[in-house]
Amino acid sequence: MWAVATIAPSAESRPFDHLVLDFLAYLEFERGLSRNTLEAYRSDLLQFGRFLEARGLNAVTAEAGDVSDFLTELSAGNGRPAASPATVHRKAACLRSFYRHLRREGIRETDPTTTISGPRRGQRMPKVLNRNEVGKLLAQPKGSEPTALRDRALLELMYACGLRASEAIGMDVRDIDLETGVLRARGKGSKQRVVPVGKAAIEAVRVYLERGRPSLLRGRLEAKLFVNFRGEPLTRQGLYKIVRRHATTAGLADRMSPHTLRHTFATHLLAGGCDLRSVQEMLGHADVATTQLYTKGSSQRLKDVYAKAHPRATAR
Repeated sequence: MWAVATIAPSAESRPFDHLVLDFLAYLEFERGLSRNTLEAYRSDLLQFGRFLEARGLNAVTAEAGDVSDFLTELSAGNGRPAASPATVHRKAACLRSFYRHLRREGIRETDPTTTISGPRRGQRMPKVLNRNEVGKLLAQPKGSEPTALRDRALLELMYACGLRASEAIGMDVRDIDLETGVLRARGKGSKQRVVPVGKAAIEAVRVYLERGRPSLLRGRLEAKLFVNFRGEPLTRQGLYKIVRRHATTAGLADRMSPHTLRHTFATHLLAGGCDLRSVQEMLGHADVATTQLYTKGSSQRLKDVYAKAHPRATAR
């Protein structure tokens, strides 16, 4: 929980840190943003605060030119590694949200970010695996050791349901119903959704629950579905290592991260004929425009198939 100090009577006299904490508390309690997002916002705003302090300014006295200079300096680097367009875009979005909050609270009469735009982000297609590559990856956890059974269940479930890393490690045993073949995922902003689970993933999880998880727990009581060799909840770092280890043995180390399985899930569903709204619901996207990014990969696949199959697809 973000501690918020008593509000001082003069807006301009409030320390920058106080304004940041007040904003973070609003994001946490009113908008339900995750801890990771809040930490990213905090880091971005404190960096902006140091920039303003060097100019003898604060959040209340800063003007549009100051915000623009801050973003420009990030892009240029000025003796430091230049920030990527995606990073600058994120920081610009953070500042816009911060100043909207200050206006809403009556701390600022004007918003210095209204004319500011971050660099355009190219919509890069997410990396996805083809079906053969997915098969190779899922076949890597071999044997009947408890950790192998866990890894197999983890990879099958992430691909079967398009889970984020945080959703996979945050899942409780009670969140998956092996009889009805559905699970409950807790996404961004504590939003929950129900996702169907395929037969292969159900069987892998069933075997893990019967033969793998009890050995890892060694009598411990633990609500989380996936645990490490000490019987403790699997961490994000632990999940990353598991995925990278099996990706490496499958010869896919340069092709994937934990999120690649989520991208692959969406792309394969769309390529198989699943409608966009259903994929959006299963992924937990608030905006269908986010899901539409995956249709580009599906469209390209259809173009490739058409070009090879249709007798008049190419000029003769």
